[in-house]
Amino acid sequence: MQNQPSSQPKPVTDWWRPDLVKLAKLTFARRLFRVFARGLAKAVTFVTMNSTVMGLENFPKHGPALIVINHLGDADAVLLIASIPTTIDGMGKIELDEHWLVGPMFRAYGVIYVHRGRPDRKAIRAALDGLTEGRMLALAPEGRQSVEGKLEEGTEGAAFLAMKTGALIVPVAMTGTENENVYNRRRWWRRARVTLSVGKPFKLVEQADRQKMMRDGTNQIMESLARLLPESYLGNYKAEK
Repeated sequence: MQNQPSSQPKPVTDWWRPDLVKLAKLTFARRLFRVFARGLAKAVTFVTMNSTVMGLENFPKHGPALIVINHLGDADAVLLIASIPTTIDGMGKIELDEHWLVGPMFRAYGVIYVHRGRPDRKAIRAALDGLTEGRMLALAPEGRQSVEGKLEEGTEGAAFLAMKTGALIVPVAMTGTENENVYNRRRWWRRARVTLSVGKPFKLVEQADRQKMMRDGTNQIMESLARLLPESYLGNYKAEK
């Protein structure tokens, strides 16, 4: 695999709200809302997308597990929640809390907010606590929505969480969820063709050098996504199928 530097720097959150960063308690009300959110995601997916889902037999029945995804557009989270066989936790950029619709829904769902581009120890601690409790946690190791619609250079956050907790890593790759594809087709009452592929779960190989383990682990995570994607989506990563 060949890894090239990203053409644009990763974004940095320009405001700081650590009071919003926490691991949500799985109260009865929150569990009920997550079931509702999953049903809503299924309905939105049915109306707006023509989806093909592959590899669900690879999805684990229980955690702790890190669900690592490629990030193409707004529809990624909707397709993911609609397609997998259980409800999960997720991480998202804290800027979304200001959105009139997404913010309240994310708070009700219990998304772990992240300040991007700087060490967010509170978000890391929340994610570690969730995995230690045996939860499943979804995140995008690229650290942002892809600028060019292709797989970007991975950040080391996912590898760090996996290294610290021993969690199973589950690669989930999507195609067709780019905003221009989903939104433009909706104007003409056409459903966007999208795919979701679940790869085989794996764990990082233990190494004495923890820094090297994180670097190698990040490459291993991104390679696992690259293997599930067609050539046109690989971008920085060229992996053998």
